[in-house]
Amino acid sequence: MRYLKFTFAFFALLLAGLTFAGATELYDRLIALKGVVSVEELEKGLFEERYAVMFEQPLDHRRPGKGHFEQRFVVAHTGFDRPTVLVTEGYGGARAVGTRYREELSEHLNANQVFVEHRYFGESTPEPRNWHYLNAEQAAADLHAVREALREIYPEKWVATGVSKGGENSLIYRMYYPEDVDVTVAYVGPVCFGVEDGRHEPFLDRVGTDEERATIREFQTEVLKRRKELVPLFDEYCKSKSYTFRTNIDEVFDLCVLEYPFSIWQWGTATSLIPAPDSPHQELLDHLIAIVSPDYFAVNDEPSFFVQAQRELGYYGYDTAPFEGLLSIRDARGYLPRIMLPDDARNIRFSDGLSRRIVSFYKANDPKVICIYGENDPWSAAMPDSTLFEGKANMKLFVEPGGSHRARIKTQSEEVQAEIWEVIEGWLFGI
Repeated sequence: MRYLKFTFAFFALLLAGLTFAGATELYDRLIALKGVVSVEELEKGLFEERYAVMFEQPLDHRRPGKGHFEQRFVVAHTGFDRPTVLVTEGYGGARAVGTRYREELSEHLNANQVFVEHRYFGESTPEPRNWHYLNAEQAAADLHAVREALREIYPEKWVATGVSKGGENSLIYRMYYPEDVDVTVAYVGPVCFGVEDGRHEPFLDRVGTDEERATIREFQTEVLKRRKELVPLFDEYCKSKSYTFRTNIDEVFDLCVLEYPFSIWQWGTATSLIPAPDSPHQELLDHLIAIVSPDYFAVNDEPSFFVQAQRELGYYGYDTAPFEGLLSIRDARGYLPRIMLPDDARNIRFSDGLSRRIVSFYKANDPKVICIYGENDPWSAAMPDSTLFEGKANMKLFVEPGGSHRARIKTQSEEVQAEIWEVIEGWLFGI
């Protein structure tokens, strides 16, 4: 009897503790929202409160009867009277759950942060996975639905922001729903006009210095010359990682070598780290794999990005001409649909309608938008043309000298940082 009393008391205290943990005003308001399936309390990290929310979305916002899926977004709270930063993520949301994650806009503005995982990624993947509903218009409508759901909770100014594909996503979202947010800050977001856009290859022929490009080309040439020795080691490495491919190992090796300069410049890797041409086989291979992991070309469980690239976001190609006679392939054309797409997406054909619509919208309008790119980032080959910003009172373009895909506000010079923050704060607070 004494044990039974203790058990009842223990569970009563436990239940009271759980109720208290969730009984905040924000929690109660989130759980009461129409469409919310669940609200999970997270460690507060850098905020006052944080919650992972599962939210019901229609597969097709135009035809809700087609079915629904659950989309994850993470609410990180600083105050109901603070502005809100909406992160228009282009991929999964696992990093937003981490206690140290905070976008620089949210930190600088002491703003709430709402991170929306992209449909068909991470915990936001419909079952079954019908590729027909994976497109930019539906993804923008997802963001709009989350924005509308949170409108009464966070009535102050809103800023949309994203990085890379998420940066392009923020521009697309503003295009479809121009009144949803007050300010857009898009980082390093490309706007491509083809699955192999055609602007990236010539960009790589002129980026950096002559010496840097020569060092990169010398490395590529050397590893291709040593393919007889390196491919078996490369194959052994891939097998040790259980990678599988839709093509043979020789072509995967070629593609990694062709991808190498793009990756070097994208992430700002110093060419001084490239091994000398007379380095041992294993040293050359280790460096190649460190820069371009072969799992990039492997069969994976989440091919959603490549499906989007094939449908409407576009991508880039490779210039094989400098390596004639050294490659196992004649050229690399068509590599993305042939190697990166799952079988059930092979019938998807590219349309440049989305990219042209983006350009037309920003050419005809002047929303409060800041675009940030890195000068040496190959994705900058596909940034919106600078003429779109000319004569505009609100649209601002900042290209970081020597910058990579890591370009942010905080990576700019102190003078440029001050200029950007002055613009943003003026738009939001009238400062």
